[in-house]
Amino acid sequence: MTADPLATDTLLPVTPVLGVVLGVLLLAAATVALTAGLTQDNGEGYGRAILTAGLRAVVQLGAVSLVIGWVVGALPTLLGFVLLMYAVAVLTAARRLTRDRCGYWVACSIGAGVLPVLLLLVGTGLVPLRGIALIPVAGILIGGALTATVLAGRRALEELTVRWGEVEAGLAIGLLPREAVLEVARPAAGGALLPGIDQTRTVGLVTLPGAFVGMLLGGASPLMAGAVQLFVLVALMFVQAVAVAVTLELIARDRLHRDGRRAR
Repeated sequence: MTADPLATDTLLPVTPVLGVVLGVLLLAAATVALTAGLTQDNGEGYGRAILTAGLRAVVQLGAVSLVIGWVVGALPTLLGFVLLMYAVAVLTAARRLTRDRCGYWVACSIGAGVLPVLLLLVGTGLVPLRGIALIPVAGILIGGALTATVLAGRRALEELTVRWGEVEAGLAIGLLPREAVLEVARPAAGGALLPGIDQTRTVGLVTLPGAFVGMLLGGASPLMAGAVQLFVLVALMFVQAVAVAVTLELIARDRLHRDGRRAR
C-alpha cells in the first residue's frame, strides 16, 4: 500500500523552524521545572534532567534514523537491536529503583510480560520476524513495561519506607514476611496500572495514540489503524499487569530493595 500524498502534507516539516521550536519548548520545560523547584530523590533538579533527556533524544533518534535500514536488513541485527532496547530498559529501571545491584532483577519484570506477547505475535504471523515491523511493536511493549515497573517499584518501596511499622505489626500477629510486605505494598504498586487503563478507556475520546495517528499518516485506512491501535492498547495492559505483578513479588520476596538495605 502506497502512502497517501495528502497525508504526508500533514507531517511536521523537517526545517530549521522545527529545530527552533523544539529548542524553545525544551528550554521552557526545563525553566518551569527549575522555577517550581522540582527535584529528584538525589536532590538534583529536574531542569537539568529535562535538558539532558532532550539532548539524548536528539542524538539517539538521529543515530537510529541512520542505522535503521541496516538493522532491519538481517535477522541477527534485527534481534540484536531488540535486545539492546530491552537492555537499556532494564538499566534505566534498575537505576530508577535502587543504587544496589539487586535492581537488575527488574529484567524479570520487563521480560515476563514482553516476551510472551512477542512470541505470540511472531508465532501467529501477525508480526513477521523480518523487516521493520518488529522494532516499533517491541519498542512500545518494552517501553510500557519499563514505565509500569518503575512506577510500581518506586511507589511500593516508598510506601514500605514510610509504613514499615505496619509491616512489623503484621509480623507480630503471625503474618509471614511476604504477606506482611504485600499488605502494604500491593495497593501502592497497583496504582502503576492506572495510566494504561485510563488511556485505553479514553482512546478516541480524549487521545488519539501514536500508532493510530502514524498509520493514518502512512496511508492506512481508519479501520486498519483502529484495529492496530486496539491491539497495542490491550497488549500493553497485559504487559504492564505482568510487570507490576512481578515487581511486587520481587519486593515481597526481598529480591528488590533500596540502596543495599534489605528489608529483613
